[in-house]
Amino acid sequence: MEGTNPVNKKLAAALSGGAVLVLALSGCSSDDNSEKLNSWAKQVCDAVQPQTKKITAANAAIQQETSDDSAPEAVQKVDSQAFQDISDAYKAMATAVQKAGAPDVENGDKKMQDAVKELNTLSAAYGELKKKSDDLDTKDQAKFADGLKGVATELEKLSRSGSDALAKLEEGDVGKAMSEQQSCKAAAVSSSPGKS
Repeated sequence: MEGTNPVNKKLAAALSGGAVLVLALSGCSSDDNSEKLNSWAKQVCDAVQPQTKKITAANAAIQQETSDDSAPEAVQKVDSQAFQDISDAYKAMATAVQKAGAPDVENGDKKMQDAVKELNTLSAAYGELKKKSDDLDTKDQAKFADGLKGVATELEKLSRSGSDALAKLEEGDVGKAMSEQQSCKAAAVSSSPGKS
């Protein structure tokens, strides 16, 4: 079991970066926003909150499994389910943003489309990670550890790009409107214990 431990830690560390995107949902406090924009923000925040919880739970499941020196089969099973959950969550976020339409700000339509595109790309990328994880050879400890290392590297890249997915959408007034929504505040708090 010793062989997978450093890799497991690497995977767990990479995963904790996945929560960065969720934090994009908490902005600074707001002044006055248009009613139209507030209504848009509420729709998006309400739809996104359960998905951020799903992502946080999936990340926690992987971290739990990878920190326990678990058998390769157990790690693979948890990873596979978690990657599927994260993929589904990003897909649902993309759908929610698309459904809400363009926010009532300058270049709102482009911001919305860019966010949807990026969220769909993340969903597909986590789908690929699930496939890679499912294909790992659990019978051979060394091969599995090597394969897991590859998955962790991919995950680190995804974590970095993920933080941009909603950030551009939430610049300026959009972010202010979203930060006023209780559901976005809740999403940010639940994803980041210890940070305000």
